[in-house]
Amino acid sequence: MKKQKDEEIRSVVRQSYGEVAGSGLSGCGCSVPGCCGTSSDVKSSDIALGLGYSSEDIASAPEEANMGLGCGNPQAIASLQPGEIVLDLGSGGGFDSFLAGRAVGKRGLVIGVDMTPEMIAKSRRNAEKAGFENLEFRLGELENLPVADGIIDVIISNCAINLSPEK
Repeated sequence: MKKQKDEEIRSVVRQSYGEVAGSGLSGCGCSVPGCCGTSSDVKSSDIALGLGYSSEDIASAPEEANMGLGCGNPQAIASLQPGEIVLDLGSGGGFDSFLAGRAVGKRGLVIGVDMTPEMIAKSRRNAEKAGFENLEFRLGELENLPVADGIIDVIISNCAINLSPEK
């Protein structure tokens, strides 16, 4: 029974965030497009500024990567260093992954994992368009990560762990 309930939760999350990825709208810190008003009322850059990201952070990532879905700024406490390997849980469109990629540099690597095929496709397109070569985006669930054991230096997440039925 629990396994069935967990799958129902994953299905709802996958569907909701898949719709956000394809809509081009901001999620306003949740998975419902326009939940903070109309899409013209609230911009994802304004949401990011309110969460503690700098204007430089926002400008350094592809515009489509920042969809206003986060609830904090993991970069502010991660203390990322050049050459580190970072795992971004629930990477979405890749906003935090792009910032982490900039911080770890060409010798580092950022692996973004998301359970939504639409988000993975979006983040991969963003990475290709922006020329980031130290980012990988992989389809997977937080409970069963597509990453080898013992290779990650730092794990970041921005409002994704709360969506997992198996925290």
